[in-house]
This record gives sequence, structure tokens and C-alpha cells, in this order.
Amino acid sequence: MRRGILVLIAALTLAGCAYITPPPSTARLPPGAFGGNDDNDIMAINLAVWAFSNPNRTHGNPVDAVRAVLAIEYLGGQLWSPRWAFMAQLTKLQMLQAREEVRATLGIAQNAPSQVVANALLALSLNPIPPVAAQVLRGPAFTLPPEVTLARIENLPYLPMANVASQHAGQQEYPGNGPSCMVCG
Repeated sequence: MRRGILVLIAALTLAGCAYITPPPSTARLPPGAFGGNDDNDIMAINLAVWAFSNPNRTHGNPVDAVRAVLAIEYLGGQLWSPRWAFMAQLTKLQMLQAREEVRATLGIAQNAPSQVVANALLALSLNPIPPVAAQVLRGPAFTLPPEVTLARIENLPYLPMANVASQHAGQQEYPGNGPSCMVCG
């Protein structure tokens, strides 16, 4: 009888593990990826808030636009780390939706590993010269011709979910701030 209960408990424990959702694909970036020697997470949140609240801020500036896109790509996975456990689940889900929105806009495959995308975006931000950029954008993660992706980067449209997700992350980036709006979670 006792052995049967132990087997049942073990089976239920293992069955419960099957329903745990794995964390989203998360890229690792070198220190200072967003400029300076500051914390990449905080820099990414602040850059995304700045860039996606007004598309005119990156219009005609492909380096800032690529860095903003890299910020969303990075945060889509990074906000699920233990460091951000206090952040609202809704904000984390919104950042994943923002990642999907940005990828769709730029022709980045939705199933591409975040590290592959981040590596390409980082390389592009460091060397946006057209021949180099075209080579980077021919990588397996990109589905559109390089010139189309470059044109979209130079003139990023308003991306509503990228704006909402980055605003909510910005409102919650420091423990104790908590969500400052009802929809943030």
C-alpha cells in the first residue's frame, strides 16, 4: 500500500513537470551591447521605451533602429529570468508579442533562435555599411531580401505592441515600483 502511494506521488510529480512551459528562446549579449558599460537589461528597457514610443526617433537612423529591435529581441527572453521575477506576467507576455510583431515587420522568421537573431542584429548595429548589412541580412533567420529589410529598418513604423510592452517594462524595471496601471498586471 505504502509503495503504491509513493509510486502515485512520483507519477503525479512527473506529470506535473510535463505542463511546465519552457522559457522562451533567450539570447546572451556581450557587456555594453547597447552602448556604455551599463547593465544590458536596463539599457535595453530604456532604449526600447525611447525608440518605440515615437517612431520618428529612429527614422533615418538605422543604428538606433537596429539597437531598438535588438532590445525587443533580447528582452523577449531575458524578462523571464529570475532577475525579473517581480515583473508582471502580462508584461513578459507582451514583450514576447512585441518580439513577434518586430520580427514580422522585418521579415525575421518567428521560429529563429533568439541568439541567431541577436547575433545578426548586433553585427548589423556595429557595421551598418550596405555590403556588410546585406551579407548579415542574408542569414537563415531573415526571410525578406536584404534591401527590403534595410528599408524597413530605416523607417520603422509605429509598432503598438513594442510600445506597450516596453512602456510596461519601463514602469516595472525597479523592484517596488510595481505596475503603475491597471492593464500592466
